[in-house]
Amino acid sequence: MNKILIIPKQIISADNYDTIYTGEALEITGEKITDIRKFSDDEIRRFKGEVVRSENLTLTPGFIHTHIHLCQTLFRGLAEDLSLIDWLQKKIFPFENAHNENSLKMSIRLGINELLKGGTTTILDMGTLHHQEVIFRELISSGLRAVAGKCMMDINTLFPEFKESTEEELKNSYDLAKEFHQKENGRIKYGFAPRFVLSCSDRLLTETLEMMQDFDGSLFHTHSSENIYELNLVREKYKMGNIEYYHHLNLTDDHSVFAHCVYVNENEINILKNSDTRVAHCPSSNLKLGSGIADIPRFLKEGISVSIGADGAPCNNTLNIFNEMRLAALIQKPRYSADVMDAKTVFRMSTIEGARALHLDETGSIEKGKKADIILFDFEDAAASLLSKGEDVYSIIVYSAGPQNIHSVMVSGEWKIKDEENLVYDEKELICEGRKELKQLLERVKH
Repeated sequence: MNKILIIPKQIISADNYDTIYTGEALEITGEKITDIRKFSDDEIRRFKGEVVRSENLTLTPGFIHTHIHLCQTLFRGLAEDLSLIDWLQKKIFPFENAHNENSLKMSIRLGINELLKGGTTTILDMGTLHHQEVIFRELISSGLRAVAGKCMMDINTLFPEFKESTEEELKNSYDLAKEFHQKENGRIKYGFAPRFVLSCSDRLLTETLEMMQDFDGSLFHTHSSENIYELNLVREKYKMGNIEYYHHLNLTDDHSVFAHCVYVNENEINILKNSDTRVAHCPSSNLKLGSGIADIPRFLKEGISVSIGADGAPCNNTLNIFNEMRLAALIQKPRYSADVMDAKTVFRMSTIEGARALHLDETGSIEKGKKADIILFDFEDAAASLLSKGEDVYSIIVYSAGPQNIHSVMVSGEWKIKDEENLVYDEKELICEGRKELKQLLERVKH
């Protein structure tokens, strides 16, 4: 079994005690972390495996995005300056509907490449209506850890051709879950993904909940309370709020992840708290689409689970967790105070809290027995900081660092980025193929 010994400057664990190791080494055997301790020079010399001497690098858990749309990566820059409903109707639904297997494959590869280069090792992805098996194949071959599922829509008044019948949606989702849930030794899991209230019938939602019982460890992943116009339409149709409606259908519990939750009332805050429903905070998307600012400090005060996601590339223009962390911290400070949403809290939201939200006990922190999902950071450049030890590192990561500081990335004990070299994709080839597929997709949209 493959063994690796990494000797970094420091290890930021994100464990229950926020342990920061200085001088210790990380031993990896196969997929797992098997030891964290000081190794003598003699032990290092006799180590049977790869020894990575990284005394100038900082080791952390890999980042976890709890709301992503990989299928939209190809559309970056093509849906600018629109609010949510117009953004969906005029751009995103027509574009997603025009995907074929090749364009979808390139969109997924471009997205995964960007995520890995930025230190992301785990995602919760909402797929698209057609060719979902392509997404799973690319997730499997890339080595990324993921919970993913076919986007489900049996109602679409905004773009009627982009939907399927209730029966098709339920059958296709069930078949995909049967094929891909718990694949790759559990690295790939299924997340049932009804798009949002206005695109789903009561039957679709309630029977999705029933289907989940056949797939232990699966999740319910949807959008909720993102935009005030959307919320008004939900109220007009159901005489209740978005989260109240989900709760009415018994869809609020600890295996449900709701993206956004910008507009919630007091009753819905209590529902989120008492049901242990998880919130995926997407600050840049909420800002760019003009949706608003979710009250994350209130959620955290109430003990509601909050983690971070980038959403899709056309509504924030990057899949960069550093942008999301920085915004998550900064946008709350004028509303509350400068000390709210401190850097350590935000870092934990992007690592261990993301893992907990997705029920992935095997990742999210650097601890013995967990999967070796790690980042090695190089903070030697002046743009990061002249200080890069101990507590200062949280501030550096959240406020100063970026993908340019990512030196190496590992998922399940396998290097994906090593010494700043991409071991998964030829990036020039990705860009070339992506441009070709985008051009053809836009032609299909016109016709």
